[in-house]
Amino acid sequence: MRTDKNQALKLRLAGRSYNEITKTLSVPKSTLSGWFTGLELSTKAQSRIRERVHSGSLAGLINRNKRQTHLAKQRAQNTRTVAQKEIGHLSSRDLLVLGVALYWAEGYKRPIIKNGKARTYHSVSLTNSDPYLVKVFLKFLRKTCAVAETKIIASVRIYQHQNEQHLLKFWSKITNIPQSQFKKFYYGISKSSQGKRPFNILPYGTIQISVYDSSLYHRIMGWIEGLK
Repeated sequence: MRTDKNQALKLRLAGRSYNEITKTLSVPKSTLSGWFTGLELSTKAQSRIRERVHSGSLAGLINRNKRQTHLAKQRAQNTRTVAQKEIGHLSSRDLLVLGVALYWAEGYKRPIIKNGKARTYHSVSLTNSDPYLVKVFLKFLRKTCAVAETKIIASVRIYQHQNEQHLLKFWSKITNIPQSQFKKFYYGISKSSQGKRPFNILPYGTIQISVYDSSLYHRIMGWIEGLK
């Protein structure tokens, strides 16, 4: 009997898998298959081989999932990169439509009611936590609506774990609004969340941008009607 065949049989009877034997003796699996035809294994050896196969299958599945996840992330990033370039430069009309759509979605639009009557005076007001969305809206106010810098007012809602001065500096830098034009800091929990949000879901709180200009308010509402 060949020496390697004898060694292979001993390893197989000890419950070694084909992969293990091939790696140890450099004998092809096809050769091992012929050698082990009709070979009866002990319960212990069979159990070890099954565990080995299961472990290998599980490891293979985990590696496959990792590869699939990595590829999915790559595809997602590639899609985003291509889509980002598709936007290109925003024209004046693009900024108009974008700003109006933002106000339609996020701006304060309810009529002011006093003594059962709707008032004609209104302020333009938008509240959000996304710094980039806020920057876009301010660009709309400044460039499209030609709002004077002195007329733009800000207020911030923050939460108990947050530092007022830190957020004041943050939002003033993001918005390019002087700190002197930040009028209020609100503390507490919004009625909608009822304290159920994770404490870090709004790391910068929320900012409200306001312009006290009824004419601009009605103009924006007219633009929204135009979009409708």
